[in-house]
Amino acid sequence: MNTSNIKKYAPQARNDFIAAMRKQAAKYGITADRILPAEQKGDLLLIGDQVFPLSVMKPRDKLIKRIQTSSFEQTIDYIAYSWFNRLCAIRYMECKGLLDHGRRVLSGADGSAGLPQILEECLDIELPNLDASRVAELKLDGNKDEELYRELLLAQCHALNQVMPLLFEQVSDESELLLPDNLTKTDSLIRDLVSSIPEEDWSDVQIIGWLYQFYISEKKDQVIGKVVKSEDIPAATQLFTPNWIVKYLVQNSVGRLWMMAQPDSTLASEWEYYIQPAEQTDEVNAQLKQLIDVRISEDGDTLNPESITVLDPACGSGHILVEAYDCLKAIYLERGYRSRDIPRLILENNLYGIDIDTRAAQLASFALLMKAREDDRRLFSNPPKLNIIALQDSQPERLDAFSQDLASANIAQTDLKELLELFEHASTFGSLIQIPAAFAKKLPDLETKLNTALASGDIFAQQSAQELLPLVQQAKLLGKQYDAVIANPPYMGGKGMNTALKDFAKKTFPDSKSDLFAMFIERGFAWCKNSGFNSMVTMQSWMFLSSYEAMREKLLQDRTIQTMAHLGARAFPEISGEVVQTTAFVMQGQHINGFKPVFFRLVDTEQDQKENELKAGLNRFDSTVQDDFKKIPGSPIAYWVSKQIIKSFSNNESLVSFCPVKEGTTTGDTNRFLKLWQEISADNIGFGCESTLKSIQSTKKWFPYIKGGEFRKWYGNHEYVVNWYNDGEEIKGYSGSTPRGSKFYFKENLNWSKVSSSTFSCRYSPKGFCFDTGGLALFPQADLIKPLIGLMNSKVVNIVLGALSPTLNYTVGNISSLPIPKNLDTYQSDISDYCIQIAQNDWDSYETSWDFTQNPIIRTQQPNLEQAFNTWQQQNSDAVAEMKRLEEENNKLFIDAYGLQDELTPDVPDEQITLTRADREKDSQRLVSYALGCMMGRYSLNEPGLIYAHAGNQNFDSNRYQKFPADADGIIPLTEMHWFEDDATHRIQEFLTAVWGKDTLDANMQWLAESLGKKANETAEDTIRRYLASKFYKDHMQTYKKRPIYWLFSSGKQGAFQALVYLHRYNESTLARMRTEYVMPLISKMAAYANSLETAKESSDSAAEIKRIEKKLQDLHKQQAELSSFEEKLRHYADQRITLDLDDGVKVNYGKFGDLLAEVKAVTGEK
Repeated sequence: MNTSNIKKYAPQARNDFIAAMRKQAAKYGITADRILPAEQKGDLLLIGDQVFPLSVMKPRDKLIKRIQTSSFEQTIDYIAYSWFNRLCAIRYMECKGLLDHGRRVLSGADGSAGLPQILEECLDIELPNLDASRVAELKLDGNKDEELYRELLLAQCHALNQVMPLLFEQVSDESELLLPDNLTKTDSLIRDLVSSIPEEDWSDVQIIGWLYQFYISEKKDQVIGKVVKSEDIPAATQLFTPNWIVKYLVQNSVGRLWMMAQPDSTLASEWEYYIQPAEQTDEVNAQLKQLIDVRISEDGDTLNPESITVLDPACGSGHILVEAYDCLKAIYLERGYRSRDIPRLILENNLYGIDIDTRAAQLASFALLMKAREDDRRLFSNPPKLNIIALQDSQPERLDAFSQDLASANIAQTDLKELLELFEHASTFGSLIQIPAAFAKKLPDLETKLNTALASGDIFAQQSAQELLPLVQQAKLLGKQYDAVIANPPYMGGKGMNTALKDFAKKTFPDSKSDLFAMFIERGFAWCKNSGFNSMVTMQSWMFLSSYEAMREKLLQDRTIQTMAHLGARAFPEISGEVVQTTAFVMQGQHINGFKPVFFRLVDTEQDQKENELKAGLNRFDSTVQDDFKKIPGSPIAYWVSKQIIKSFSNNESLVSFCPVKEGTTTGDTNRFLKLWQEISADNIGFGCESTLKSIQSTKKWFPYIKGGEFRKWYGNHEYVVNWYNDGEEIKGYSGSTPRGSKFYFKENLNWSKVSSSTFSCRYSPKGFCFDTGGLALFPQADLIKPLIGLMNSKVVNIVLGALSPTLNYTVGNISSLPIPKNLDTYQSDISDYCIQIAQNDWDSYETSWDFTQNPIIRTQQPNLEQAFNTWQQQNSDAVAEMKRLEEENNKLFIDAYGLQDELTPDVPDEQITLTRADREKDSQRLVSYALGCMMGRYSLNEPGLIYAHAGNQNFDSNRYQKFPADADGIIPLTEMHWFEDDATHRIQEFLTAVWGKDTLDANMQWLAESLGKKANETAEDTIRRYLASKFYKDHMQTYKKRPIYWLFSSGKQGAFQALVYLHRYNESTLARMRTEYVMPLISKMAAYANSLETAKESSDSAAEIKRIEKKLQDLHKQQAELSSFEEKLRHYADQRITLDLDDGVKVNYGKFGDLLAEVKAVTGEK
């Protein structure tokens, strides 16, 4: 249904109802801060300086007692919701014509939000306990419509109390006291309800559930992600289940039971989501027949519809129970029952609902009664007894008082004690509470004795019996067994559980303690008869994660998956994104050997498509025997995996038997212990250490570190260094760290990223690396390295990992379990050799690699820039094509080895070749970056590789830069005008000349400018200047992952002055030099330029020219003001003679210069 109006109305309605209740409470002297005393004066009640009838005293006292028991906020919240609930219920009934007197109570006769019909026609209304003469008196008065309408509304609520006592509480309670005044006014809560939601939206009883979900949505947002208090669990876990999912769950549990018992039934064709079972063997069919025969024998010769029991243990607004009603109704009709007898039979015999939220239980009762009332108009004349309860907490501390009050009832105190202890935390543990079998047998006798006490005991016995009977009812429903348990149970991980719930989970549900939904799955089977069904929609994590492995193994051993619709993300319309990934399943209570379930894979589509694909039977998998899942390590429910893949686990040894598979260190503080290698002085990085001993002897502090990283095969992602000085003494001494696998540090390895967003990929790293918890590694003997990386980067491993870890979380356990073909060492290793070589060449072609030697465009040694790029582009294209050929050859080898020719082809899509592609714009940006590196002295046109990346400009040797001299001070101005001879734009021209000669300079400048987005009215120099001044730093920040090595000092938005400073050449005199060599001269130059503009303006005769000069002057004055301010700040920082410790990293050091630098927040992370 369309929920847009409800979504807009209900959250605001919650605020409005709460505000109205607060206002009403304040009227009677009750606020969050204090409660005014009340004084009786005859038949009046004095509260503060206000006078009220004495009848106010009793409900007011009741309200105060309730506030003292819980809190003001909780009480107001509860009563506000109760009125919201009642008014919505009345609105639904009047729209559907279900009120016995036939008048509308909230809207006008024509359905408008005008004067209510019941008020206009009140003289003809008959309601229990409505005083007709009083009504006539108020009506004739003419000015008492408000008072009259209040009495009519309350009389309607009292009348409905007979039918729905849970929803419409008894007369004179505290909620009646808080019913607001002025209900007929245009801005009243009632008018708002009628006008905000169109009448057509009230046609389906589902609206009640949606109203509930959106009413508590703000509350849910407030508590989600925190440790949830018991009273907030309903809000934190409420989620309205889409109708098609509910139908699927009901039709394949209740419907399936009927079809098993009545194979000739034609109902399956009417149930659009009923799944025809897979074709089973004779042995399986024999087991199924035996199972249903035992169930039929409970009823005699045939399954009796009246005996079919359905439980929703987290029933919420009753959506599932309403759908079960429809399914059962069809069964009754097929069996030949009279239509008018069916509603009562279903409500009293078949349907059971439990919730921890009284409000939810109210809604569920209402929804079922409305459903039944539509089928039997006489239903309310003798209201049916529903089996829907809201669990109540007991009070074990009152055991002695109960025992004393019930002394004559002959009830064993041990039984009372057990009953009270069971439900001490009922509103927290909910339906997860388990009733011991021995105690369950005592319940009928206990109920009989309490009923006797209620009927014939003294007043104390009656009161105690009245309090204890609901607890017995709870225990009976929780201790009973059912034919179908159907639920969308609450989802809440351990982080959200309060202490009591967490302890209960560990003790009672050790295999499923990680989340409430998993505990509900386990608990569901305790309610199920052997032939019964546990039918739920839950998070999918239990199917795959190692934390649920024990639970999974038990399910596969003891139960039978009948059908599953694997929904993945976006199954619930109110939850977007990938966070909540779900699965809907129907399992049978007993294990059937050799059974083939029916699965639907709906994970890759949007919500509407999921429903359509399920109805159409698309993406159906029904050939896998459930028992085969146990052959896959970890027993994941990998239903889409072929028999051949499953066989590979049985026929081969696992990877861990070939070599160690290890998880690395968790440093506990990445900002402190990890750095991008470019941040650190190269003198202090121990590249190429072959052992722990050599790393200690080197006295270096930082060492290459494998941290995972993006999807990349064969080689690369060598970006980080770790502080492993003296065998990691700092990390090992830090309380938050968890060092792991250090005896494998510095060894040759194959590594991968633990968490991936796409395909699995594996990389080779030579000796010299430490590794991380996010960059896991395996350590084969030398002759297996190349065959193993070939296997790991093959399509085969991705298919196998799809079974082992469908969540794309590649843990040590998953990888260790990979089946390895026999004679792996005989596989061609030259393919892997070539692939590694190509990937390494690619990685080292970019300056973020520590083995980078020279820009690849320059490396081609072509006569001009355009030809150089074209040659590089061809080389790159050839490398990609060769890598594709090699990977496809590699795939073929392993597809053959695993016998997967029928299901896999060796083809590799272009996007899975993980080499960087030549790109004119990006490669031109990289060329500019390399040129700046040469200006800074990081690189040289005379020598390959890294030249200067030390600290403080110490030992800087200018003789190493003969072809293209490095800047004298590592300060390069980037200004929008050509103020300085050594600015970046001018030096780019010098660089191009140094590489390709003066003859090609103009052509090279033009080509470079076009690559950088040259505008029609710009010269090549203008474009390059604009790029350097406005875009280069953004690109630099991206390349260096917000840890720049060339720092942009900037005067501000006007761009008066900008200069890059090379981090490794910065020293304590850099800022003073920047000020004296650049900023102070620029101030003078700008003043001179301003004077020349003024002169030009005075001598000009053209109005247009004068206007243009004035605009220039205006901009220039802004820049002068900005530059002046910058100079003051620069002097302040220059006087401090700030030094940098590169070991602190860019994030710390960058923050030492206030706002002299650009992008400070992006780098330091400070808000």
